[in-house]
Amino acid sequence: MVDPILPQPPAQPLRHEKLWQAAQELESVFLAQMLKTAGLGETSETFGGGVGEEQFSSFLIREQADAMVDAGGIGLAEMLYQSLVEREK
Repeated sequence: MVDPILPQPPAQPLRHEKLWQAAQELESVFLAQMLKTAGLGETSETFGGGVGEEQFSSFLIREQADAMVDAGGIGLAEMLYQSLVEREK
């Protein structure tokens, strides 16, 4: 039940769900590429390396990028979303 005495936070504007998902996906791909370029996916001798580790390192990078976006990202998704909404008008 809403208390009529306490001030209520402003309602969040409804997002176009598909546009928001597309913007988040683009930010995730961008961050994954940046992490890869930074050398995050390079195998080290510590864990044995090998073909299996090389093949699956891209999955780890992508999951880390997705986690970054879920935690708020770097603001790229919001900028992309706003741009897509403006173009839709």
